[in-house]
Amino acid sequence: MTCIALFQSDMLLAAQVAVRRTEGLVHGFLLLSTIEGKPLADGDLVQVPRGNRVTSHLVFRFKDGSVHDETAVFSQRGNFRLLSYHLVQKGPAFHIPMEVSIDPSSGQVSIRYTDEEGKEKTATDRMKFQPDLANGMIFTLLKNVRPDGPPTTMSMVAATPKPRLVKLAVTAQGEEPFSVGGSQRTAMHYVLKIEIGGVSGVLAPLLGKQPPDIHVWILRGEAPAFVRSESQLYLGGPVWRIELVSPVWPRVAPVDSKD
Repeated sequence: MTCIALFQSDMLLAAQVAVRRTEGLVHGFLLLSTIEGKPLADGDLVQVPRGNRVTSHLVFRFKDGSVHDETAVFSQRGNFRLLSYHLVQKGPAFHIPMEVSIDPSSGQVSIRYTDEEGKEKTATDRMKFQPDLANGMIFTLLKNVRPDGPPTTMSMVAATPKPRLVKLAVTAQGEEPFSVGGSQRTAMHYVLKIEIGGVSGVLAPLLGKQPPDIHVWILRGEAPAFVRSESQLYLGGPVWRIELVSPVWPRVAPVDSKD
């Protein structure tokens, strides 16, 4: 029975999110702010599909000159699967500036970072990944998760000087109202609990190092869409909010009807 339980656990951990809605050509405008609403950075999310392969590029440009630049390439044939991942975080907004590269096929993880003494260091590791790796894909995967379906888990490489593979346990909290202009809508609120695992996972809550939950709101329907998220942008950092924004046009004087 123990062997069966372990086998079923491995199967659950390795389960991929099925493609219910394929990703297409996208350019979205985002705002990164504190939970209190103070704007921190303007963002662009650009997705370009080529056949069954999609390149998703997310960039946040901070007011203090910092940059968060994240690129995920994934396939969407039957199930979503991460093919490559690259992350650059630099500037005063980040406690430890770093560059992360992940090759899921080989398990290779490379991290270049600047320590507290200003010295550049490089760390490489080879990890055993499961096909549910979600780096750079969380919003996409949640648009395809059924709230009334079986429990969903994802794995993710935490971007730290010593890379660590963690698990995300997804729970649908229910729909919550929001508005677009004068139109009332509802979004499904998902909570992703970060499970560190091992002895470190047991000790983390006791030592006050348990990462806060990730909160994501997804508009459901025929064309699901990301609406908002609240999470850390890097491990150990503050919880920040990401939201969609609309273009703002400069004010112009009204045209004289006699002109």
